[in-house]
Amino acid sequence: MMTRHIVTLLLALGLLAGGPAHALDAQEPAPGAVAQADFGTESPSAQALHVAGWVASSGDNAGQPFVIIDKHAARVFVFDRGARLLGATSALLGLALGDRSAPGIGQKKLSAVLPSERTTPAGRYPASLARSLSGDEILWIDYDSAIALHRVIASVAAERRLQRLASLLPADRRITYGCINVPVSFFDKVVLPAFRSSSGVVYVLPEVLSAQEVFGSFGLR
Repeated sequence: MMTRHIVTLLLALGLLAGGPAHALDAQEPAPGAVAQADFGTESPSAQALHVAGWVASSGDNAGQPFVIIDKHAARVFVFDRGARLLGATSALLGLALGDRSAPGIGQKKLSAVLPSERTTPAGRYPASLARSLSGDEILWIDYDSAIALHRVIASVAAERRLQRLASLLPADRRITYGCINVPVSFFDKVVLPAFRSSSGVVYVLPEVLSAQEVFGSFGLR
């Protein structure tokens, strides 16, 4: 989770707000609908499989590409408009466990952001590409919390972000202020082509709250 007061720093690292994003209530899938999300050779968690299947069967993505971010597994799944997997990767996420932005986080300076406030908020977010001041593109997720999906930034050696990204342990991949970091090649070869000519939807799965609390009542148990 990031704050408005640290947007300046984010811009220097390649982050620029592309516009506001708001979580929306999900709708019930049509009676008898069959989940058809195609994960290819991936083995997603039950929650990721269920949410992606609901998106596919209900059409919640409105014919747009979509992303599932599984915080438990620290993985990102990118789908085309037909719910076919375009690619999956490990990702770096917010340091702290939690599914909500801290109250008043937008008014805090970077130096005042506590480790416990560095969360990646769960929810459903309209997403689109934006361009940083340096010309780099990011996938903007939540403007109010300054959350974006972008190429991994390894400028602080002590954080060992590249090594963390390569780790097989999801716990090792919790380091950011809330943004989602993915490998450079994944962003360039999967994310950019998927969202180049279309907006989309990002579904950040919860790790503390229930799926019903985050996405609304659509049959999850």
